[in-house]
Parts: sequence; structure tokens; C-alpha cells
Amino acid sequence: MTTQGELFARAIAARDAGALRAVLADSVAFEALTPGRHWTSTDADEVVDKIILGPWFGTHQGDIELRAVNTGQVGDCHEVGYRFHVRSADADRMVEQQAYYTARDDRIDTIRIVCSGYQG
Repeated sequence: MTTQGELFARAIAARDAGALRAVLADSVAFEALTPGRHWTSTDADEVVDKIILGPWFGTHQGDIELRAVNTGQVGDCHEVGYRFHVRSADADRMVEQQAYYTARDDRIDTIRIVCSGYQG
């Protein structure tokens, strides 16, 4: 069975805004930590357009390939870890994120992400 976390990771790799919106609740408690910044939002559209498919994984970053995805659960909290290979004109890089989330009505309503940043 495919989890919401796996759907989330696959939607990022595909840069599929519709699929991201479908897996996130309209009102989502989103927090993330990337090298140098703490991100927060409660609006799925903002999370998709102005964070994930904006500075994080917008087309300016290069082609994305999902290399690994692992899922699990700790009590009522789900977890997903995923690793992307990102190929741009300048370099090939890896980036990994680990996320913990809860879901209601098959949509992620709370998510916390920690990111490795782009690694050479």
C-alpha cells in the first residue's frame, strides 16, 4: 500500500503541483528546516508554489530523480525519508529529506521536514 508520505515524495520528484495539493490538506501545519532557514506555513498552496516547487525544487534546480524512499510509523506519527539525485547543467547533486507527518482523511495535515541540503 502506498502511503501519503510516498505519494508526497513522488509528487516532488515529478514536480506535480496537483499531486502535491491532493496529498496535503488545504490547511496544513507545515514546518521544515533546511540549511540556513526555517520554513513555516499553514496554506497548502503556499507550501506547494512558494516553498517546495519554488526555491526548493523549482525547475531552476535541474532534473530530479527519486533514488530512494522509505516509510514507517511511530505510534500515530508516520515517517518518510527520500533521496533525490538532481542533475543540472552545473553539477550532479544529492539531497535527502526526512519527514514526520500525521494524516486525516487520507491527506497530510501536519508535516515536519529536515533537509540535508544539496550535496555534491
